[in-house]
Amino acid sequence: MSVSVRNLSKLYGDKKAIDDISFEVHSSEIVGFLGPNAAGKTTTMRVITGFLAANGGTVEVLGKDIGEHPNEVRRLIGYLPENNPLYTDMNVLEYLEFSGRLSGIEKAYLPKRIREMIGVCGLSEVKHMDIGQLSKGFRQRVGLAQAMIHDPKVLIMDEPTSGLDPNQIVEIRNLIRQLGREKTVIISTHILPEVESSCSRVIIINRGKIVADGSTAELQGRFEGNEQYYIELERPDNESDETLRIQFQAIPSVASIESLGEHNGHTRLRIETTRGIDLRKQIFQLCVAKQWILLELYREKTSLEDVFHELTAEA
Repeated sequence: MSVSVRNLSKLYGDKKAIDDISFEVHSSEIVGFLGPNAAGKTTTMRVITGFLAANGGTVEVLGKDIGEHPNEVRRLIGYLPENNPLYTDMNVLEYLEFSGRLSGIEKAYLPKRIREMIGVCGLSEVKHMDIGQLSKGFRQRVGLAQAMIHDPKVLIMDEPTSGLDPNQIVEIRNLIRQLGREKTVIISTHILPEVESSCSRVIIINRGKIVADGSTAELQGRFEGNEQYYIELERPDNESDETLRIQFQAIPSVASIESLGEHNGHTRLRIETTRGIDLRKQIFQLCVAKQWILLELYREKTSLEDVFHELTAEA
């Protein structure tokens, strides 16, 4: 086990930013720590990394309690905060050397480690440039290189793609997946595609409490409602909407049918059935039997966005 959080609480005055939360993160696991703004995500990350002291509970990283061994735990963690503080008047190589020295890397080993980070984070073309001249995407890469320069076992990132353009987001996500093969990674975010594209597990926090923990598929299954099917047919001759509804209604387990209109001779329908029933085969077979030209058929499942809304709507 890489990270163990037990009954963790943090107060700001009378307000509970974290309210008695517990969870574990295992080796080589990429976990998305998901929640709306002000849910307690960043506070939790800051407590785990030792930037803030908790009011109650414990945090252990690779078996070491952060309260008893704060310096040892910090050496085990690489942290990329949301605001990614950098010395913009340094060039990339100078900054990584400075970060490596602060992290206690041996002088003889440091140049090799810097070269590795330049390669892993794709910084070769900008390594001699001042950080202040870099794009937001390259600054995020420099921040990642700084967080990993001492080869930590655990990597924690707070909103790692905030403010990046679509191409930069793809690059950072690919890098995160690559890092997750050998490190434990925790990503704090409120961006749902971030979690779906990168994470093997999701922890959702709302108002300082954990309200869900599991894989994306597990959470979707837990909150899944009736199945929705959308079909588009080339309008059959001499078939009215009512006739079509009657034909599809005859399929067992169909709960309701709704006409979504007609365009250019194409008819669209929405069919709802009870949870866990897959009607795609029966729908296809009916269209074949009636010689209807089926142009489109897809099943709409519960999304992570639906789950997130269900659990955090009050916020």
